Amino acid sequence: MTTHDLTHSEDLATRIVPRARDLGGFSVRRALPSPQRQMVGPFIFFDQMGPADFKPSDKGIDVRPHPHIGLATVTYLFQGKIRHRDSLGTTQDIEPGAVNWMTAGKGITHSERTPEDLQGTAYGMFGIQTWIALPKDKEEMDPAFIHHGKDALPTLDGDGLHGKLILGDAYGASSPVETASDTFYADVTIAPGTKLPLPDNQEDRGIYVVQGSVELADKQIGEAEMLVFGDGPQAVKAGPDGARVMVFGGGVMDGPRHIWWNFVASDKDMIEAAKADWKKEGHGRFTLPPNDDQEFIPID
Repeated sequence: MTTHDLTHSEDLATRIVPRARDLGGFSVRRALPSPQRQMVGPFIFFDQMGPADFKPSDKGIDVRPHPHIGLATVTYLFQGKIRHRDSLGTTQDIEPGAVNWMTAGKGITHSERTPEDLQGTAYGMFGIQTWIALPKDKEEMDPAFIHHGKDALPTLDGDGLHGKLILGDAYGASSPVETASDTFYADVTIAPGTKLPLPDNQEDRGIYVVQGSVELADKQIGEAEMLVFGDGPQAVKAGPDGARVMVFGGGVMDGPRHIWWNFVASDKDMIEAAKADWKKEGHGRFTLPPNDDQEFIPID
C-alpha cells in the first residue's frame, strides 16, 4: 500500500451522515440506503452497531430468527462476539477481525445472539454489518455460509497505514472470501496526517469513518460519516488524531433494487412471494435454524 500524492477533488459525490436508531441500550447507525444514495457498488445496507457497553444484567444482542432473500450479509466486529445460527444448520461465533459471509440467495433464515459465555458479564460490542445485493443472475442462487478467521484475511501495511482486506482485491492484496460480484472492503487505521489513496480500479468507492476524522481538500469528515466517490484518483488524509476507516465499493450494480424489511430484489414480485412464504404455516421455503427454532420474528 503506497501513500503517493493523488489529485484531491472538492466535488464529493455524496456525504452521508447516518441516522441512529436506539435498540434498547444498543444503537445502530445506518448510512446505506440513504435519501442521497441507495448503493455504493453492491453495498446496499451499511450499519454501524454500537459501540455499546453491556452490563451483566443486560440482555445483549438477541435477534430472533428472520428471513432474507437476494443479498449477502457481511458481519465484521471490532469488539465483542456474536453467535450466528442459520437454516443451513450453521452455528458460528464471530469475534473481532474475522468475517461472516452469509449468502441468502433464494432464501435463508438466521439469528444473531450474545453467546452463553458472555451472558451475565460486562462486555463491549462494536462492529459493522453490511448487506451486499446479489447480481440479477445470482439473486436466486442456493443459500450458503462462509466464515474466515482474522488470520485468514490479508494484512495491509504502508507508511502510517495498517489494516485488513475483508473482501475483494485492493492495495495489492486478495481476500479469500468468495464474492458474488466485483467488490472490495477493507478496515484501515491511518496515522495522523497520513494519506490513504482509494483503490482506482473500481467504479464506486466509499469511506466510512469509524474513529477519528479524515480530511479532503478543506472538508473534515468525523466519526460515523460516509463519503462516496466516483471514478478517478482520490485520497483522504487522516486528521490530527488519526483515523480508522472502512474503505469499500465495487462495480455499479445492474439496476436498482427494491427493499422491503429483510428482502432485497430486482423484481417486486420476488419480494411479494417471499412475504407470502414467511406468513405461511411452516414458513414455506424458509425453515428455522434447527438449533434455534423455538421463536421467530413475524411480519408486522
